[in-house]
Amino acid sequence: MDRTTPAPVQQGPAHAMFAADAASRNLSIDLRMACDGTAVAHMTVTAEMVNGHGIAHGGYLFLLADTAFACACNSHGPVTVAAGADITFVAPAHQGDLLVATAQERTRYGRSGIYDVTIQRGDEVIAEFRGRSRTLRPAKEKP
Repeated sequence: MDRTTPAPVQQGPAHAMFAADAASRNLSIDLRMACDGTAVAHMTVTAEMVNGHGIAHGGYLFLLADTAFACACNSHGPVTVAAGADITFVAPAHQGDLLVATAQERTRYGRSGIYDVTIQRGDEVIAEFRGRSRTLRPAKEKP
């Protein structure tokens, strides 16, 4: 491989989950990376995402953060879902803003985990999200 050929993107369980995530894909969320308990996702705020105050609706910011969180906690392999999450809005986002959500695993213990997601516009923090995960037990096989 020469220097002009991009390195192959590491694919894993989070990428497979994201490929089936119609909600995130329909909002043009772009998964840039997901491995080892971290994930990065991008989204541009569209006119349809702006509320009556002219700023990005918080639900869309939550969805972006939740997508990065889901990809980070599913990067290990077993199916993992949200047990709970909360978000703090720090600054408004506006139509046309490119938002970057970076999820980082803080800890995993047993089947539970804690993940933090920071949403930024450039260097400015827009929101902070904390998600709590739970890994599902494999379905029992029928006799």
